[in-house]
Amino acid sequence: MAYHFVPCDREQGYLMPPRLQEWLPEGDLAWFILDVVEQMDLREFYGAYREDGWGAAAYDPGMMVGVLLYAYCQGIRSSRRIASALERDVGFRVVAANQQPNFRTICRFRGDREEALERLFVQVLGLCWEAGLVKLGVVALDGTKVAANAALAANRSYEAILGEVRQILAEARALDSEEDARYGPDRRGDELPEGLGRRAERLNRLAGAKARLEQEAVAAAQAAQEHLERRQAEETATGKKKRGRKPTEVEPVPAQETKANTTDPDSRIMKARQGYVQGYNVQAVVSEDQVVLAVGVTQDANDVRQLKPMVDRLEQTLEAAGIEKRPQVLLGDAGYWSEANMRSPDGLELLIATTKDWKQRKLLRERGYPRGRIPQGLSHRERMERKLLTKRGRALYKKRGVLVEPVFGQIKEGQGFRRFMRRGLQAATSEAVLIGTTHNLLKLWRSGQVPWGWAKARWN
Repeated sequence: MAYHFVPCDREQGYLMPPRLQEWLPEGDLAWFILDVVEQMDLREFYGAYREDGWGAAAYDPGMMVGVLLYAYCQGIRSSRRIASALERDVGFRVVAANQQPNFRTICRFRGDREEALERLFVQVLGLCWEAGLVKLGVVALDGTKVAANAALAANRSYEAILGEVRQILAEARALDSEEDARYGPDRRGDELPEGLGRRAERLNRLAGAKARLEQEAVAAAQAAQEHLERRQAEETATGKKKRGRKPTEVEPVPAQETKANTTDPDSRIMKARQGYVQGYNVQAVVSEDQVVLAVGVTQDANDVRQLKPMVDRLEQTLEAAGIEKRPQVLLGDAGYWSEANMRSPDGLELLIATTKDWKQRKLLRERGYPRGRIPQGLSHRERMERKLLTKRGRALYKKRGVLVEPVFGQIKEGQGFRRFMRRGLQAATSEAVLIGTTHNLLKLWRSGQVPWGWAKARWN
């Protein structure tokens, strides 16, 4: 008895459908990304190219933007992996119109247009607003640690950095002497000696780490001197010596044991749940429907100084997106608490925890909900603690974890954003904003509430 199978002939001359529209189903993410790109204002990208037709042909910037957005939505951020997907993945081939820029082209396009790519965030946020996804009554602010493209083991002390710099310079001098003997003092070889390019790159990174330590030492010395002068002025004015140990002068030279990372000097050692990481602190403001409203990246491990900058960034982003409505309440955990942070902008109520959540719950069990008028003479901390213990305060603050924590889970697990692909604070910021942009795109796609009717049959 013969088998009855669907024919499987790998020698068949033509396997793929003749039209791109037949490669993917109508509601696929690839078609959605293409429609989004069509809605965007990409003049900033096109402005970098000549209009006279001279020079080698370049890839269409609209296609390149679409490829990057589609890749980040899929959790693919490596330029080499994107280039590989352009050859092997049907969705990528549709977005790229079957073109295959190599990984260097993708890397250069992304690196040369960091600021333009960041500004796409505002356009996508505007589309989410038009689709009715952005609820601005209550927003939440939080930060998460993301590993840098550098290892903890790459941290070196100031003394070790100086030693490596001297060693590399000595090797360069030795190579110069060898080349002088080989080619003559007035001639050079056609190419750099093998390995010298890598040494020069490492020397630049070492110089950056060394400069950072020196700048921080100068800043610390200036701050200590100003503090000492203020103390002396107060003692002179009052005629009394202040209690406590008199601050000592700080030398504007880094201590020998002070450390910096030689791979990514902008990154910092930060404590995370899984231990210490070499990375950055990514900040995000999130709406009630988990749409990212603002993204920031900082070198500070602590969140306390990020409240005002993120509120300002939120205002700028909403204004740039053409959104007139503003949030009424901002929620933040205890990492953002300080007396100075209570000077909130007009019209924005802050609910910032003063202690850990479990301590708040314990206090609520012991005291119950506060009743009656607010007592006179309470400090900012006491007023905030009382507000958080009220029924309204507890109901609002419970939303914090529901709003912002799932967003970090989605971008870390769904989009694979656990480590930066690029180095430096500016590059890390651009990458984080692009992650926020594609997170919002995925929200818009899954909602089915796109504002331009993209779900119609594309080939009718």
